[in-house]
Amino acid sequence: MAKFNVRGARAAASSPVASERIPTGRTHEGAPGHARDAKSELFLLAVSNMVGEDSFYEKSGDRDDRFRALVHKVAVEDVEWLAAFLPWLRAEAGMRSAPVVAALEAVRARLGAGLHGGNRQLVASVLRRADEPGEALAYWMSAYGRAIPKPVKRGVGDAVLRLGTEFNYVKWGSEGKGIGFADILNITHPGDRKGSAQAGRFQGPWQHDLFGYAVKRPYRPDAPIPASLETLTRRDALLSMPVGERRRVLEDPETLRRAGITWEALAGWLQGPMDAAAWTAIIPSMGVFALVRNLRNFDQAGVPDEVARRVAERIADPEVIRRSKMFPFRFLAAYNAAPSLRWAWPLEQALNHSLANVPALGGRTLVLVDRSGSMFGRVSQRSGLDRADAAAVFGTALALRAGAADLVEFGTGHRPVEVRRGESLLAVLQRFHSMGGTNTAEAVRANYRGHDRVVIVTDEQAWGGVRGAHPAGQVPESVPVYTWNLAGYRYGHGPSGTGNRHTFGGLSDAAFRLVPLIEARRTAAAGWPWQN
Repeated sequence: MAKFNVRGARAAASSPVASERIPTGRTHEGAPGHARDAKSELFLLAVSNMVGEDSFYEKSGDRDDRFRALVHKVAVEDVEWLAAFLPWLRAEAGMRSAPVVAALEAVRARLGAGLHGGNRQLVASVLRRADEPGEALAYWMSAYGRAIPKPVKRGVGDAVLRLGTEFNYVKWGSEGKGIGFADILNITHPGDRKGSAQAGRFQGPWQHDLFGYAVKRPYRPDAPIPASLETLTRRDALLSMPVGERRRVLEDPETLRRAGITWEALAGWLQGPMDAAAWTAIIPSMGVFALVRNLRNFDQAGVPDEVARRVAERIADPEVIRRSKMFPFRFLAAYNAAPSLRWAWPLEQALNHSLANVPALGGRTLVLVDRSGSMFGRVSQRSGLDRADAAAVFGTALALRAGAADLVEFGTGHRPVEVRRGESLLAVLQRFHSMGGTNTAEAVRANYRGHDRVVIVTDEQAWGGVRGAHPAGQVPESVPVYTWNLAGYRYGHGPSGTGNRHTFGGLSDAAFRLVPLIEARRTAAAGWPWQN
C-alpha cells in the first residue's frame, strides 16, 4: 500500500525565518529558547527596532549592539540579501532609523573586510526623506568620528540630489540642527563628481542655484536669493511682512503653500495662536500623518464642520493611507486622543485601509493575542501605544476577516474576546485587558479545538511550562502555527521555518501576505516579503 505517493499529497512549505529545532537557550522568562540564523534574527529585530530605545527586556545599548553585530555578519556574508532587505525595510515595513543605521554599519563592516562593491548604493537606497541625509552623517560622526568614507559621502550625496528641493530645504534644512543642509553639501559635494549614473546630475539649474545659496547663507544671511528659486523668494516676502498684517494671508491658503510654509512653522510666523482660521488655512497643505496627529488640536481650535469633512475624507481615502505607510496602531492612538466622535468613522476606515494585507482566511482560525506585562512597553518613546495595543489591532483584524475565528487574549491566564460579525474593529479593541505573565503554552493547549490554523501575536518571551516543549507543541504537527513576533528578541518560543511552524515579524501588516502563500503551497518554500 502506498504511504506517500497518494492523491492530495503536497510539498511541505517552508518559510524564511528559520530557527534551530532543538533549543539551546532560554527566553527572558525561562522557557526553552530557539536561536535563529543571522538573517532571521536580523529581520525580526529590524522590523521592530526603534534604534536607541529600550525594550522591556533589553537596554537600548545591548539591543543596538546586537543589531550592529548581526548587520556586520550579514553584510559580509550576503550583501545581495541585505541590499534587497534594507530598501524594503524603509519603504514597505515603514521603519526609519533601523535601515539607515543598518546601511551605514554594513558599509563599515564591508570596508573593514576589504569589500567595496555596492556600498554607495546601500546608503543611497535607505535615505527616503529629506532629513535623513543629515541623520546618516550625524550617526556616522557620533559613532566613528569625522573621517567619513567615500561610499558614505557619495551615497548621501546621491540622496541629496534626489531629495534636494526648495520645499525640503525650507522644511528640513534648518541651520539650527547639528548638521545643517549647508554642512551636508560641504561634506558630500553632490553633483560635483563623475563616475555613476546618478553623480553629476542636478535636477535642473534651479537645484544648482539652491545648493549654492544654501552653502552661502550660514555665512551671508543677506545673500540674494537666485531668481530661479521661486519658493524661497515667496517665503522671503512673507517673512518680511509686518506681523500685524500676516493674518490677512490666511484668507489665501495657496500663498502659504507656494511659499513652503508648513503647519509647524505657521504659528511662529503668525506670532500668535493656531486658531480655527490658522488651521483652516494650513490644512490643505498638510500630509495625512500630520492630519491624524492634530485631530485633537482641530477640535480644540473649533475648526468648521466643512473643513473637518475634508480632513475626514482624506483620512478615509485608501490610496492616501496606502502611500502614507503609517503603522496601523497610529490610527488607534489618534482615536484614543481625539475628543470628538466625528473622527471615529474616518479613523476606523483608515485603520482598515492600513491593514489591507490581512487575508480572509478560510476554515477555523485560533488567534491568540499576548497581553502580558512585557507587551505593555511602548513601541517607541514618541508613541502613545504599546506592543500590546499593536498585537490587539493585528489579532482583531485577522479574526474579523477570517471565515470563522476564535480570538483569545492571554497572559498568566487566558480568556476569549468576543467578536461579532461585521462590527467595528475599534469596538472590539475596547474589550482587551492586561493579563499579567506569559503562559503561552497553556493558552494554546486550553483553546485549541481542532482549528485549521493557530496564529500567536506575541514577543515570544514565554514562561517555562510543564506541558510540552513549546507553545506550538500543543497543536498537531499537521496544523500550521504562525507566530507573529513584535519585539525581535534573540530567542523564540519554538522552532520555525519548516514543518508547519512559521514566524513573521514587524509593526505593519506586510508579513500577513505570506500566510496564504504558504497555505496555497505555490512553491515548496515561501520567500521573504520582498520576494513575493
